[in-house]
Amino acid sequence: MLDHLDHLVLTTANQAACIDFYTRVLGMRLETFVGGTPPVERTAFNFGNQKINLHIKGKEFEPKAHLPTPGSLDLCFIASVPLEQVIRNIHAADWPIEEGPVLRTGATSKIRSVYLRDPDLNLIEISEILE
Repeated sequence: MLDHLDHLVLTTANQAACIDFYTRVLGMRLETFVGGTPPVERTAFNFGNQKINLHIKGKEFEPKAHLPTPGSLDLCFIASVPLEQVIRNIHAADWPIEEGPVLRTGATSKIRSVYLRDPDLNLIEISEILE
């Protein structure tokens, strides 16, 4: 019945810090678009064929999650480059890695991952697929 994830919504307590992390540290593209109820200008992070829509705590768009809470996400991203390059990029951005590299089980195969936290303390896992 379902094919893939189109987007998810991240709620942040600090818009500027959040935008800095997802664009500078993770390399996502910042996008603005019109959407929501009522239609207003919105912000999203694009990467690959997906996006993360951004909500600001206390200023969420309708409809929204029942309890939109900064710091409640645990996300895993598959890198488009080798994990060693990801690690170098994270270090170059002066961002701490909390754990890894470690072996994990992904949705379709074994993966090797590093973990870090965004400014809202969401857990971010970045992985490479192992052959």
